Amino acid sequence: MAQDPTPSTTVAGCLDGAPFLVRHPVHADLCDDVVRILGYRENGVALDNAVEMAPLAVPLILGFGEPFQIALGRAPASEDRYDSFTSGLYPGFVLMNSTGRAECIQIDFTPLGARRFFGIPMREIAQRMVHTVDLGDRDIVRLRDRLGAETDWRRRFGLVEAVLRRRLERARPQHGAVAWAYERILASQGTVRIGALARSLDCSRKHLNQRFHEEIGIGPKSTARMVRFNRALTMARFAEGPDWALIAADCGYADQAHLVREFRAFSGAPPSALPPFP
Repeated sequence: MAQDPTPSTTVAGCLDGAPFLVRHPVHADLCDDVVRILGYRENGVALDNAVEMAPLAVPLILGFGEPFQIALGRAPASEDRYDSFTSGLYPGFVLMNSTGRAECIQIDFTPLGARRFFGIPMREIAQRMVHTVDLGDRDIVRLRDRLGAETDWRRRFGLVEAVLRRRLERARPQHGAVAWAYERILASQGTVRIGALARSLDCSRKHLNQRFHEEIGIGPKSTARMVRFNRALTMARFAEGPDWALIAADCGYADQAHLVREFRAFSGAPPSALPPFP
């Protein structure tokens, strides 16, 4: 259990062996690069093909319990074991199992924040699972070891924040053109035309695509598809009995069949077969 969490930290009480979750606030000086910081500990209830659908964040999981089984776009096998890992943007779904004894801290970065934190081209970790030891980054490995040796959640989060601030303060600035184009994609909710972005930046679509793979990990078209899908998912989450034809029209899909194809690609199932929203 969390020991003396900070007053602004949200602790989710858990019944019947459900996971213990600590939501730590992201302070203002980090919010451009970091989406959320979570502490997680399982209390005996295992994950069974838990699905994550095209998240628009790059996670860094620093584990100090038993490993997860995770795979991109398929059910994980016994060899797909990860305790501390990251994974860049993936335009698809992720399935995860656990033993019921996993424990970790998860830091979710914005795509551009991940580029600054890791300091590597995002294409190197996009669309794949990467053990943290395979990054060759001693700073991250050292942080994981220190977190594992600590039991107080407040001090754990303090260690995480110190490393985040140090690395992000010394990181090189974001690539201005890519940051601008990414913000336009978000602002348009994924409907902006990529050709129009390239013309606004006075570059070719090929050049913009190359820059996105370097800074974001995937191309601008895939990024826009993920943004559009996440908007549709959010609309469905807050609707009682989602009207999928209306959602398709509002989100810029050609028709409902187009939305169904995208849902199959990004969630592994049609909209009608999605798991219940939490």
